[in-house]
Amino acid sequence: MLSGKRILVTGVLNRDSIAYAVARRSQEQGAQVLLTGFGRGRRLTERAARMLPEPCDVLELDVNRAEDLASLRTEIETRWGGIDGVLHAIAFAPADALGGDFLATPRESAEEAFRTSAYSLKALSEALLPLFGEDGGAIVGLDFDATVAWPAYDWMGVAKAALESVSRYLARDLGPRGIRVNLVSAGPLETLAAGGIPGFELLADGWSEAAPLGWDLRDPEPVADAACFLLSRLARGITGEIVHVDGGRHAIGAAV
Repeated sequence: MLSGKRILVTGVLNRDSIAYAVARRSQEQGAQVLLTGFGRGRRLTERAARMLPEPCDVLELDVNRAEDLASLRTEIETRWGGIDGVLHAIAFAPADALGGDFLATPRESAEEAFRTSAYSLKALSEALLPLFGEDGGAIVGLDFDATVAWPAYDWMGVAKAALESVSRYLARDLGPRGIRVNLVSAGPLETLAAGGIPGFELLADGWSEAAPLGWDLRDPEPVADAACFLLSRLARGITGEIVHVDGGRHAIGAAV
């Protein structure tokens, strides 16, 4: 499905992360893969990279640093000459922007959540835009349903709503260049990132019972498969879309 494709995967922290599952499935489907990491977390990313079917390199990227974005573009161009797909799996909110005290969050923390979790999709897309060829390509981001308010999710929920809007505007502006922009709205999964969300269990509690197909909190594979589909030419007519991979929970008002 991804034979010969060159895919950049951000957001890999360990082997339990959704991004790692996407990187592994991309390789299994024939893609070349590069990962990104930065700071103290880069060691974790490098360890995970060595566990892939084809161990790969990790490039430095703090998505909020313009110099990192420029260096990333230069490094990929030197290695590959171009790119076919990108997975945006980047999100962060300060501790005081999560946990249930929505009204007490300072402006600076809300702004940081927006900048890192939503604006970064535009920043990354813009930085890598010159690397996409005449055939275009695909940009896929990871989302969590932002149509409703969730317990404890607070300003990350607001940032995800912004991410969804950013993806639509990017789809509008990049479509004429053959570049598709879509999101995968995943159900809750027990990852390292999820562990940093106070009250995560409030989000996850009862999800399996409410989802018509059920939901395994420890299995990122359905999400990874959907992301790989969107990265592939099989999805060549799809852009500006949010694909829900959550066992169908988003369509159900209450558990039956």
